[in-house]
Amino acid sequence: MLKRIGVEHLREGMYLHELCGSWMEHPFWRTSFLLRRRDDIERILESGIREVWIDTARGLDVESGLSKEAVEAEIDQTIEMAVPKAATAPARVPLTEEIERAARICAETKRAIVSMFSEARMGRAVDAAGAAPLVEEIAESVARNPGALVSLARLKTADDYTYMHSVAVCGLMIALARELRLGEPQVREAGLAGLLHDVGKMAIPDAVLNKPGKLTDAEFTLVKTHPVEGHRMLSEARGATEVSLEVCLHHHEKVDGSGYPHRLPGERISLYAKMGAVCDVYDAITSDRAYKKGWDPGEALRKMASWAKGHFDETVFQAFVKSVGIYPAGSLVRLHSGRLGVVVEQSGTLLAPRVKVFFSTKSQARIPPETLDLAGAAARDRIVSCEDPARWSFPDLETLWRT
Repeated sequence: MLKRIGVEHLREGMYLHELCGSWMEHPFWRTSFLLRRRDDIERILESGIREVWIDTARGLDVESGLSKEAVEAEIDQTIEMAVPKAATAPARVPLTEEIERAARICAETKRAIVSMFSEARMGRAVDAAGAAPLVEEIAESVARNPGALVSLARLKTADDYTYMHSVAVCGLMIALARELRLGEPQVREAGLAGLLHDVGKMAIPDAVLNKPGKLTDAEFTLVKTHPVEGHRMLSEARGATEVSLEVCLHHHEKVDGSGYPHRLPGERISLYAKMGAVCDVYDAITSDRAYKKGWDPGEALRKMASWAKGHFDETVFQAFVKSVGIYPAGSLVRLHSGRLGVVVEQSGTLLAPRVKVFFSTKSQARIPPETLDLAGAAARDRIVSCEDPARWSFPDLETLWRT
């Protein structure tokens, strides 16, 4: 029986079914488990959580000292579980409004993924079902503004690459699934698959994953085992879906049959695995790694387009470009006026995003930052090319689009 109780009534041996409130207030990455230790209870008491649901069929009930009336009142609250809540899509908001919220989601999701993947590294079963609230928060952020979370997740360090890569691929998969007009349940499935697609890297030593130089043939062969290792881990996980298993195992397959681990031809690769392949590569090549600087988002799309026929499914890749924009957030662009700017977010047309201009190539000097909506009726400028950030060395380029 499910029962809602105040956190002051928690005791060891209870089975925690759900923590009430936003998952970002929770002290755990998962919300369903047996309370075995007093310090777990203390962490809940110190958080902002005031009530929880327990499952008395799987653990202890409340202390018998509670009054009959109090117990009956808490039992009555289980009725709430049967009342469906109306799902409303979050309203679209400007990037500047979503960026702070997205930063918090990135930080909290990274903490959760570190915990989840660490358990996998220690040989414990992954709780895939427990990741659903993370996917929900990411999905809502992407709905409010697609560029905020994905662009933030691209700003990784070598040490947290694997974890933040999972967050970014989750967001990219969600945006791509919506561009492909998949239903919202399938959007969440795609997001969960993106979040878990690289769990198999927990079977690879950190010294190999974070090696600053070129991998040896033996090391590269070891890294290529991560899809199979991840599939094994998820096969033993609670709540892992077929979509998550498929994307984990086959996100490195290529449509020309040259990928790994099974060298599948395009017709044998599922839609979700094809989506995972595109999202995985895009985030990987736009992120700074231990051994190379990440490419500018616009340059990354041009490179991927040159590989598309053999590497990616053409329909999926075209939908991906639409989902991130021909000039993705963070791209350095040159306008017809001679000004340079950084793309801050997409607008109504792929060729005319919103751009923050800050440099004049005519005077070779910084100018007061100004945000232009190139799709607006009053627009008097247009993008003529993408620029290589390495050529200009603007130290604040990564933060210009956020402020």
